[in-house]
Amino acid sequence: MNSQTALHFDLQTAALNTMNEHGFQPQFSLQAMQQADELKNDGELIAAGPVKDLRRLFWSSIDNDTSRDLDQLEYAEVLPNGDVKVMVAIADVDSCVPKGSPIDEHAARETTSVYTGVRVFPMLPEALSNDLTSLLEVEDRRAIVIEFVVHGGDVVSSSIYPALVNNHAQLAYNAVGAWLQGTGEAPAKVAASEELQAQLKLQSDVAQSLRADRYLHGALNIETIETHPVVVKDEVVNIERQQKNLATELIEDFMIASNEVVARALQDANWSSIRRVVRTPKRWNRIVELAAQTGDVLPEEADSSALNEYLTRRRKADPDHFPDLSLAVIKLLGPGEYVLERPGQDSDGHFGLAVQDYTHSTAPNRRFADLATQRLLKALIRKEPPPYTDQELSQIATNCTLREDQSRKVEREMQKRVAAVAMSGHLGETFNAVVTGVNEHGVFVRTLQPNMEGMLVQGQSGLDVGDRLAAKLVNTDPRRGFIDFARASGR
Repeated sequence: MNSQTALHFDLQTAALNTMNEHGFQPQFSLQAMQQADELKNDGELIAAGPVKDLRRLFWSSIDNDTSRDLDQLEYAEVLPNGDVKVMVAIADVDSCVPKGSPIDEHAARETTSVYTGVRVFPMLPEALSNDLTSLLEVEDRRAIVIEFVVHGGDVVSSSIYPALVNNHAQLAYNAVGAWLQGTGEAPAKVAASEELQAQLKLQSDVAQSLRADRYLHGALNIETIETHPVVVKDEVVNIERQQKNLATELIEDFMIASNEVVARALQDANWSSIRRVVRTPKRWNRIVELAAQTGDVLPEEADSSALNEYLTRRRKADPDHFPDLSLAVIKLLGPGEYVLERPGQDSDGHFGLAVQDYTHSTAPNRRFADLATQRLLKALIRKEPPPYTDQELSQIATNCTLREDQSRKVEREMQKRVAAVAMSGHLGETFNAVVTGVNEHGVFVRTLQPNMEGMLVQGQSGLDVGDRLAAKLVNTDPRRGFIDFARASGR
């Protein structure tokens, strides 16, 4: 495909077709849309039910610049003994989406919002996910608050309860992260409020203490790579890497702590639940080989603490190539999955986070597993019977895992199509790359700058996950999502 044809390739239509090819049915039924319309005209959504009124607190959100499906708000305060109380408000989606309703049936089938870079396919109608159940700025919203007290990086107590909240400042990762790190000016909303400045600094400090404590317990200090398209006049002209910063870490740390609190609450109540697990890696031997290539030694048996210590050493020794190593380790660890956990049953835990008790609960607008967990929590709080049987929870867990796997494939294919369009004018150029996969279909690589994935069609012999090479771009085909490279000399 020539560069001009590729440049004008219809990515929007391609995204819809890719969703359908992977078994998604993103179009909402007439009944679901009627339910959404009725909710828009319901003036009693906020008033229903006894809840704490916490709208006076200076809640804020941090998300991507363009996000409107906001699931999470944060607030923190220092207690008299010096500990910090953190409150994470999660959108009460269940209040608008009863179990068994048309919207719930759609969400249970699709299980996840899918983000293709050029188009979002939401799990819930946008009238909900981008409005009625989104924690938008200045809007009163129902929420489930996950409250926990942090002492020196440890969560020492917690509680969960329904509340009314109001987002006083809707903020974005890049701007807040740059300000927190001292590399950029304060965003206008932050500059205008000393209270918000104090809130964000306190939240960042306690988040970093949570992170440091996780690392001490063996959580992996991994740097993931995410990209987004640069669009000018409705055309994709480039792809950019999204950098981690103190703002993204703040949200991630509070999310992880909240999910642990929720998992333990359900466990303490002897309730069955859906757990998020990352099992001990089957290809630990290859991770050991990668360490040996850098002159380091890992034990023969999988050990998250030893792996994290190794990753920390490599980050310090070779920061430029640390993302390459992180990517290889992530691929070798394998994906997470959802499983049913019954009372008294031993959990597989989350190898990457080095925790035994973990669930997903903080994104009910975007993931059905989180919405199901929210219903469990609300029933527990109200002292009602669990809303799901073990068989139902097992089926939900299985379907969420399968759909998540398919959503990753959709997003990967669309990332390739977006990259193929953006890079169609760069044929013949050579890029630094890392091998990200080796299977019966071939050898797959990701270039480092810019980040794009493709197949190595020449010079594949002898390569394995984690190997670095120079890769020459030889073909782009957005229609099929193909980006082809040949192994080049010079590395």
